[in-house]
Amino acid sequence: MEQNMGNHLNNTYRYERKFFVCNMDRISVENIVLSHPAFFSEIFYERYINNIYFDSLDFNNFMDNIDGNMYRTKYRIRWYGDMLSEIARPILELKIKNGLVGTKESYQLNSFELAKGISVSKLKSVVSDSSIDSQVEFSLQEQIPVMHNRYKRKYFESSDKKFRITIDDEQSFHKLNAFNNTFLQVHKDSNNVIIELKYDVEYESEAFLITNKLPFRLTKSSKYSRGITLLYS
Repeated sequence: MEQNMGNHLNNTYRYERKFFVCNMDRISVENIVLSHPAFFSEIFYERYINNIYFDSLDFNNFMDNIDGNMYRTKYRIRWYGDMLSEIARPILELKIKNGLVGTKESYQLNSFELAKGISVSKLKSVVSDSSIDSQVEFSLQEQIPVMHNRYKRKYFESSDKKFRITIDDEQSFHKLNAFNNTFLQVHKDSNNVIIELKYDVEYESEAFLITNKLPFRLTKSSKYSRGITLLYS
């Protein structure tokens, strides 16, 4: 397949600090964020995010995260809105981690329908039939879709526009099988909320002013690692 960079977007590196909030409802978490002295306000409409994650047969990406390897990459297909539907604008994302900072590379994929009964080979063909970077396609040849996850997200930004916060809840995780995925077996998490604080590298010296006023504990846990642990342990 010819290399096509026309649908590729490479963002700059940034920090993503995560807080895993147990046994507190989203409204309470949101009120804490809105009362922060950095004057966060909502900047986007609330929406559902869906991801299909890829990994090798021996879960190298998962183990890289567990072992805390400095340089690692996760591959996923992302879209917004309904889960089982005709997906008009799916995106292949490479989440690239370099120490404490990360970035994303994004590629527009062909539309496809996620429906009950879909196979892993069909999901892989969504990538192979789209015009993406040939090196990325080669890297994905040895990986398969292993998990679908879904959650609801709200978006907030500080008044100086240096810091963004997302609040995620209503998480669910589905294991993907080689054939006939029905999506009936699901792990749901309605008791916990995930906060992510995101900012460019240049604002790192100011980040403590934000984190010190959030009464939550920083964590290295990722939704992907948690989902794999729930589904495959």
